[in-house]
Amino acid sequence: MRKSEAAAERCKTISAMQKMLGGKYKIELLWYIGKCDVRRFGQLRRQIGEITESSLTKQLRELEAEGFIVRTDFHEVPPHVEYSLTDLGESFLSVLDYMKEWGDKNLNVFQKKE
Repeated sequence: MRKSEAAAERCKTISAMQKMLGGKYKIELLWYIGKCDVRRFGQLRRQIGEITESSLTKQLRELEAEGFIVRTDFHEVPPHVEYSLTDLGESFLSVLDYMKEWGDKNLNVFQKKE
């Protein structure tokens, strides 16, 4: 099969979703912001642990550009910035709930293979 034929067979919706949410931490960030009330940069960084400051900044900016989150700067010293879900981000929470439920039921299958 030629490359152009394979591209025509791809699911455009899934491909677009993967491009929007394909960052290493984006889904996890949406989970913490939407489900765990983790709103500040430092909180998010501590929650994820191994993420670098530059990577967290990049992922948050991309989520903001895609319309999933909004950044609120309180113009204070020291800086006080919070992140929250937009309506689009809120509408994605049911997808995250389903992913978590599926993972709780099935991840043990993958852990046995390691």
